[in-house]
Amino acid sequence: MIVSRMALDHFRSWDHCIIDFPPGVTVIQGANGMGKTNLVEAIEVLSTGSSHRTSGSLPLVQRGYESATIRANIVDIGLNATGSRPEDDAAANAESTSNSLEAGSEQPNEKLNSNQDLQSERDAAPQQVADGGDRDDGSTAYTTIELTIRAHGANRARIDGGASMYMRDILGRLPSISFTPEDQRLVSGDPATRRGFINQAGALLIPGYDEVHQACAKIAKQRAALLKQLGKPAAEQHSGYDQSNQNMYSGPAGAAEHADALQPALNGLEIWTGQFIETGIRLTRMRKRIIDQLAPLFSRNYDALSGGGEHVSLAYLPSFDEVLEEDEPHQLISRHFQRIYPGEVARGQNLIGPHRDDMVLTLEGVPAKEFASNGEMWTMALALKMALATLIEQTTGNAPIVILDDVFAQLDETRRRQILEFAVRRDQVLITAAAAGDVPDLSPYGAHARIVDIAALRHESEGMQSDQLLTDETVSRIRAARQQNDAGDEASA
Repeated sequence: MIVSRMALDHFRSWDHCIIDFPPGVTVIQGANGMGKTNLVEAIEVLSTGSSHRTSGSLPLVQRGYESATIRANIVDIGLNATGSRPEDDAAANAESTSNSLEAGSEQPNEKLNSNQDLQSERDAAPQQVADGGDRDDGSTAYTTIELTIRAHGANRARIDGGASMYMRDILGRLPSISFTPEDQRLVSGDPATRRGFINQAGALLIPGYDEVHQACAKIAKQRAALLKQLGKPAAEQHSGYDQSNQNMYSGPAGAAEHADALQPALNGLEIWTGQFIETGIRLTRMRKRIIDQLAPLFSRNYDALSGGGEHVSLAYLPSFDEVLEEDEPHQLISRHFQRIYPGEVARGQNLIGPHRDDMVLTLEGVPAKEFASNGEMWTMALALKMALATLIEQTTGNAPIVILDDVFAQLDETRRRQILEFAVRRDQVLITAAAAGDVPDLSPYGAHARIVDIAALRHESEGMQSDQLLTDETVSRIRAARQQNDAGDEASA
């Protein structure tokens, strides 16, 4: 599965952008700050519903706008009109599309034209085609996925301009793996970084994972709000609280009134705790399954990358560790919550739950976060991402798009070679590089790269916007010039 064309509106630093991607390797080259990473990040968001660069949607929307839109034509290149896999013809495809700014030149990209707005695309109601397969005219079938990201509120999606759906309904349709300079943090960083990796893996591997994850996060938020309410001083539990009268609830009568005021919150806490346990167990079991499948692939990859000699392992550390001990852990977790209730109320926080999960990477039996060298951490991070790519291909049958975002400036020659040997075997590889010296030489691998000049793409995108924003004065001037030319033509005739 590949992206043949992508269109952005108000995503990060891009007002508007349309870019074509052939199968094989595409290198997006240009100075820092021009929006290279934003392009490949858009594919990551479309693929997994999240970005490794941020935990929320707000930074993804261009400043001053309420929403951003990502649209992409996706093609199953395993089934085309010629019966061959197009990655074998990557050089020919790259040559035929060498001008990165020629929009609308390929049949699989009919749906996303540079002057076509979103509404006209929906009004046109193009004939829907199934993922993969071929059209009657022999051209490659494709599907257009659209994601609207809101600065505030729920994100929405459409397939082929159809009915609006939840973002989670499109996750996993376009698998991708991003290798970034921040990958080392998967070993050295905090648990939130590793949970982000697990969540992206879950969105790609397990249908319904994101729905369970979002439900668990919502329940945790509601439960935390009740804990904070229960932790307030007695007087603050009552409406019309006046600090000068904070002693009015002391004594037996005040204590009874305070208990009555707390009862609705206590009842609500009991309900939310039960839901938190149920949903948290489901999420924990999903995460355990992911880590259990990744662990042997991770160890095998590390051995291949490092040359052997050192043993590494990957293990899941769930906050609901009772799930690992019992087939029916509900009662055990419930009693755990009862024991920590005073602490939760005092802090106004959920002290256990999937939001506190982690995974541990060990090197020779000790935590790699504390004992591994910088090079060993990089190798472990590469092995982990490669393991996920392999697992996605084994599970879904689709090779993920490989994104190499400014990694070559960070890696030594050995790791450059290792990641290239892995990447060039994939159907589509997107590489970003700031300097020409950071663009890898692909000739030893029998591959060729199409180069996209980010400055030229930016210039064309700005031109597209200016064409759409012609003033009334400019339009009048153009019409007057045309009328004058027409009059001159008639006189000469």
